[in-house]
This record gives sequence, C-alpha cells and structure tokens, in this order.
Amino acid sequence: MRKRGLIDFLLPASVVVVLVFFYIPIATLVLFSFTSSRFLSWPIPGFSLRWYGELLADRNFWAALTNSAVLAAVATVLATTLGILGAFAWMRWRFRCQRAFQVLTFAPLLFPQLLLGVVMLLWFSVLAGWLNTSPGLWSAVIGHVVYITPFAIVIVSVQMYGFDTSLEQAAEDAGASRWQVLSQVTLPLLWPGIFSALIFAFLLSWGNFYITYSLSGSARTLPTYVFSGIAVGSSPIYPALATLTFAPALVLIVIVDVMRRRAARRRAGA
Repeated sequence: MRKRGLIDFLLPASVVVVLVFFYIPIATLVLFSFTSSRFLSWPIPGFSLRWYGELLADRNFWAALTNSAVLAAVATVLATTLGILGAFAWMRWRFRCQRAFQVLTFAPLLFPQLLLGVVMLLWFSVLAGWLNTSPGLWSAVIGHVVYITPFAIVIVSVQMYGFDTSLEQAAEDAGASRWQVLSQVTLPLLWPGIFSALIFAFLLSWGNFYITYSLSGSARTLPTYVFSGIAVGSSPIYPALATLTFAPALVLIVIVDVMRRRAARRRAGA
C-alpha cells in the first residue's frame, strides 16, 4: 500500500514538474511582451501593448512574415505529398533494396540541422554558379523539404499501420476503379494522419532557423528576422512576436488532437 501510494503521488507530481519546466519560459516570454520598458528587465515596471503596435508597424516584420508563410506553405505541401508516397512505399509495396530505401529516407534526421544547412549551401552555391542564380526562397524550400519529408513519412506510415485493406477490396468488388478506391476510400481513411503530417511539417518549416539561415540568401523569414534583431540587442518586440506566433501554433495542435480523437472514436464504433 505504501509503494502504491508513493507511485500515485510521484506520477502526478512528475507530470506537474515537467509542465512547469516546459511552460515557465513560455509564460515569462509572454509576460515580457507586455512590458512598458524598452529593455527586458525584472521586475517589469509596468504593462503596455506598445511593443505589439511597433511590431505590427514594422515593414520588415511583414516582409519576413510573408516569406515565412510562402516558404512554410510550399514546403509543407511538397513534403507531405512526398511523405504520402513514401509511406505507401514503406507499408504497401515490396521491392528490392526496400530496406536501403527505408534507411536512406531517415538519413536527413541523422544530420544536425546546421550541418545539413551548410552542406546544402555548398551544393546550391555550385548549382547557382552553373545556372547563374543566387540562393533564395527556392533553395530554402528544397532544404526544408529534404529535412521535413522523413517526419511526414513516419506520421503517415503510423496512420497506415493496421489499415484494413478489406475495405479497398470491397470497393474494387463493387466496381470502383483504382483511382476511385484511392480517392474515396484510402485517402479519406488516412486523412487524420495526413492532416497531422501537414500541421507538423508546417510547424517544422515555420520555426526552422539553421537551414533557412543557410539557404535563404538575402530573403528574410521570421526566424532570421528575430536573429538579426537580437544580434544587435534585446527588445520586447521579439517576445511580442513570439507570443503572436505561439498562439496560432497552439490552436493548430489542439485541432490535430481533436481530429485524432474523433478518428479514434469512429474506428472504435466501426
């Protein structure tokens, strides 16, 4: 009884400690975004929305926001599409050298982002010399796709694991073509995993710094915008930016969890 009581106490306590450890820095960051002082100091002398106004009035912020949105959207669509195809190759098809294919798809995860960005920068520098171009958002998109696609493959493969292929066979027996089976049976059942891969890929691309910094050239995104500003001195404008970007990401995570729970209930009901 004593051991059970100790376990019942330690488990909730450990959860509380982990949550406090994770969220105290975030809460502090949000708090600093409302300071009335020009400098980040504790205790906060007063509360103000001044830094949100200055952030929204900064043209460089809107340019970086646009670049980040374009980069994340394009990289997310490409990486998730490749992730779906890769998941089918993982889970459905059998071919020679399949094990080598699985290992190679995980290779980008083994490299530190900084090293991957530097290596790809060298490659793009040579390619840009041949094509008479310069690195920009296009090279950053390719770098993000290389880095994010393995995550998308894993997420979709988890959704595909244990997939009931008898549903597809029943659709084929009813006269459906392969395209109809794919578009009306397979992909809708895989949609929770695909949607999770989309959200996860978007968040990875949105907040990526090392690969973006190495490959984006003169184009600024939000991570490089923050880095260039912090390099010359701290300002409450950056906690304000972090707060504005954290809230939508939290909403997306909640949406993904709700969709996952609904899909689990539908599967249990079926």
